Amino acid sequence: MAFEDALHTLTLSDDGSYTAYSKEYDEHYHSTKDGALKESLQKHVIPAFELIEKDEVNILDICYGLGFNTLATILYYRQNRPQTKLNIFSPELDASLVKSLEDFSYPKEFEVLREIIIALSREGFYRDEQLFIELFLGDAREYIAKFEDFFDIVYQDAFSPSTNPILWTKEYFADIAKAMKKDGVLTTYSIAFKIRLALYENGFYIYLNEGEGYRTATLASQTQLLNAVSVDMEHKISCNPNIKSIRD
Repeated sequence: MAFEDALHTLTLSDDGSYTAYSKEYDEHYHSTKDGALKESLQKHVIPAFELIEKDEVNILDICYGLGFNTLATILYYRQNRPQTKLNIFSPELDASLVKSLEDFSYPKEFEVLREIIIALSREGFYRDEQLFIELFLGDAREYIAKFEDFFDIVYQDAFSPSTNPILWTKEYFADIAKAMKKDGVLTTYSIAFKIRLALYENGFYIYLNEGEGYRTATLASQTQLLNAVSVDMEHKISCNPNIKSIRD
């Protein structure tokens, strides 16, 4: 099926799943080396799933993009914790991209989610007994400001700080901290010190997300995590005194 347009081209990643290249941001939506589906599962869905065990889970997916994080979350919970009610909220600036996803070449694992994919592409909304999804087509920071003490999980998966810095600043993470529950978990692919520093300056503890078959990523929480490998931020700050977090 057709997906490519003037701003996006389809790219096959190393795990056999397709991602897309954004000409506007000059970046792929996923690591082509880690693979689109693998990156969603290993860097976001699974580590958060293992740390948050509740009957109802509120998730902020920054940003919706091609929808992999949201769709992989639904699939993984249905397979491993089907009794959990999921509420997923996801801002996305590119409305035309969302509308085109009905025709995206998703991995076969997502075929069972076809009804959800179509609903989100056409309406930006889906609900059933165990699942609520809301897409917000617009500015992510405007959207995040509406929430307080609400999210159990945040997938921080915006385009990189070099191309989209507004979603990686100290002030941005202050809004994220306010929107999250204190025992919530944030996941991100970024391991950059200036990003970890922006989180740390907002009261987050920083942890490694590492495992076989994918590159190291980052976990963060405003509550100390017992079963995670901690990053000694004070030591790193002392070793890198001239590095500053990104600011608005």
